[in-house]
Amino acid sequence: MGLFRDFVSQTRKPEGILGKMMLGGMNPGHAKLADWGMSHLPPLDPERAADLGCGGGRNAGELLKRYPGAHVTAVDYSALSVEKAKEYNRESIAAGRCAVLQGDVSALELPEESFDLATAFETIYFWPGLEKCFAQVAGILKKGGVFLICNESDGTDETGLKFEKIIDGMKCHTPEEIVAALKSAGFSDAECRHHPDKPWIAVTARK
Repeated sequence: MGLFRDFVSQTRKPEGILGKMMLGGMNPGHAKLADWGMSHLPPLDPERAADLGCGGGRNAGELLKRYPGAHVTAVDYSALSVEKAKEYNRESIAAGRCAVLQGDVSALELPEESFDLATAFETIYFWPGLEKCFAQVAGILKKGGVFLICNESDGTDETGLKFEKIIDGMKCHTPEEIVAALKSAGFSDAECRHHPDKPWIAVTARK
């Protein structure tokens, strides 16, 4: 259990050899979930988007494809994740369409009211206080901006709760908890969609 616990704990903040191994599987491992989540985005034509907790950078790359006129800023607090995301999106970075930054979602150092879209895939489990962090997201969004949250766990599934016990600092939130925190942080029109066959959830809200 010790090595397994050490490995799965890398989902929180990939570091060292185990972190590199985790990041190696993160992009393909989360692809279906992320694509399903993005399918629930409302019609948008964003100029600027932010992918928070970007991991290996694949989802930032998909946003760049989905919105060819947009600039995407990807943020993660793991140095390894930033390195991997930069490698994955190197062509878009060179073209001036993407930036990958190391940062903390509880204290975002991004321009206020500058983004039309923010996304968070498989990451809010580890955010230190939903209301506090959601308020940070609201701060960088323009009025009317959209926030998408996508999780594999709906906070009640057996697998998610098992990992919650194993990984320090992990919390699987229910849709009700997420929506309540979004509203407290200044969001409206919060809506949760469940996958028909899995405990996946996609939550969208507007500032």
